[in-house]
Amino acid sequence: MRPMEKRGIVVIGAGIAGASVAAELAGSGQDVLLLEREMAPGYHTTGRSAALYAPSYGPKVIRALTRASRAAFQAPPTAERPHPLLKPRGVLFLARPDQADSFDAMAAEMDLTRLTPAQALKRLPLLRSEALHGALEDEQAADIDVDALHRQYLRQLTAMGGEMRLRAEVTGLSRDGAGWRIETPLGAIAADIVVNASGAWADDLARAAGVAPVGLVPKRRTAILVSPPVGAEVDGWPMAVDIDEQFYLRPDAGKLLLSPADETPSAPCDAQPDEWDVAVCVDRIQTAFDLPVRRIEHKWAGLRSFVADKAPVVGYAADAPGFFWLAGQGGYGIQSAPALARAAAALVLGQPIPPDIAAEGVTADALAPRREALVA
Repeated sequence: MRPMEKRGIVVIGAGIAGASVAAELAGSGQDVLLLEREMAPGYHTTGRSAALYAPSYGPKVIRALTRASRAAFQAPPTAERPHPLLKPRGVLFLARPDQADSFDAMAAEMDLTRLTPAQALKRLPLLRSEALHGALEDEQAADIDVDALHRQYLRQLTAMGGEMRLRAEVTGLSRDGAGWRIETPLGAIAADIVVNASGAWADDLARAAGVAPVGLVPKRRTAILVSPPVGAEVDGWPMAVDIDEQFYLRPDAGKLLLSPADETPSAPCDAQPDEWDVAVCVDRIQTAFDLPVRRIEHKWAGLRSFVADKAPVVGYAADAPGFFWLAGQGGYGIQSAPALARAAAALVLGQPIPPDIAAEGVTADALAPRREALVA
């Protein structure tokens, strides 16, 4: 019998959360192994994300983490990544007359540009402006090159001496003395610390390890791709989001990516689009925009996983020494990844949250697995 492999930190899940924290930990000189059950990293949520960098989008702590991520996103290109991570896009938050209260609340909370219906129509010519109360514009919003960001973290991991293994599903996880025993098809691994970055499966992994779950709810989101009207030059248009997030429209390589912004609770799975959600998407989009949808060129779905307060869960489990949570990023995991990874790596190592991130208002208590919102 061969001896059990021993590692310092094992990160489970190679989506953007796992890849980024593994890279940050390896960069701090830690012995890091990243495990992924699929044949490619980022197969599930990360690989299906239509991510936008938008400091105005998401709960308060997400917006703070997004602001703190700006410098990383604006880092200049490198030989390995010859193109910028961000491409200017802008986003309009649209409000109908019956959404005036939501419009006023968002305008009061955030420093966004108010647009009249006529001004919004100039920015996005497909709008049915006669049914519009107004719009709020976030000019800082930008498209994120998700694949480039993800690959950058994976390269950083290996450059710093870390390792990633694919097709390495965790089939067992249990306490073993002062550390953890991890069973995989490739053999057992002993680790001092386990980082649970398994996305929609994070609560399932915790239960298998005898750790109390945090109430994670995976929710399906649907997207479809259609052609714009003939002659429309869409690449310079902003993204448009219903102010109560009932739909969104985003230009995508000459096409239009549409979603009903659905949040249908789901078991962890390889999510697939539901025809009802596709129909709802088309109806909502055609109500808000002069866009006849005659043919759907592509459709897909992904899971966005939330806890009760929609803030990420980052920190050690109170009932299991060495078990670290990095879950519940919802639909905001890409735009907040650089700062969240640095904050998580610091907390794994027992260090304070980096000063530039703390300066944006991010605290360990706001991210903690046993915070009040999750134990009430």
